[in-house]
Amino acid sequence: MNWIQLVLAGFFEVGFTTCMKLSDGFKDWKYSLGFLFFSILSFYFLNKATQGISLGTAYAVWTGIGAAGTAIIGILFFGDSINLWRVFFLSTLILSVIGLKFLGGE
Repeated sequence: MNWIQLVLAGFFEVGFTTCMKLSDGFKDWKYSLGFLFFSILSFYFLNKATQGISLGTAYAVWTGIGAAGTAIIGILFFGDSINLWRVFFLSTLILSVIGLKFLGGE
């Protein structure tokens, strides 16, 4: 259950970073509220996950999911550049998150 909560926390992190981008410097109140909503959920689930997963592992996985997910959203929806090296390093980030789950000794 802790790992499901951690993955949810990572997905909600992607939600709050996306809303932060769309809020136009927190001038658009709808996306600003979305940022607040998703950030509260993200930190709530991160907090719950750390009750059964070590803090270092949980934080690394949460950050990894958020970073990779946000980069993918940027590529798909905001016209961020994509090239071989970016795909390579995003892949290693995702593989690192998976490795922490299955080989991290938790």
